[in-house]
Amino acid sequence: MQLDPELIDELSLLRRISQDSSLDVADLCSSGDPGVSAAAERLAQKGILSLTGDAGLTESGIEAADHMNRLFNLLSPPLEPI
Repeated sequence: MQLDPELIDELSLLRRISQDSSLDVADLCSSGDPGVSAAAERLAQKGILSLTGDAGLTESGIEAADHMNRLFNLLSPPLEPI
């Protein structure tokens, strides 16, 4: 699997949504940024994001975000000792 620009956009959007619980997903997806809107549509097609009703992460999306956050934590450089 390659990390093509579309996949990177999807991961960026998923990360953004998972980190900010006050973020209005419907507003974000209709922000006028075609990259964000397209990424949201693809995530919705994959069952990770719901764009109807109470827009937000689905159960699969919550699980995907959890896995992604764990991966980011593993890949982040360790904190320097004080």
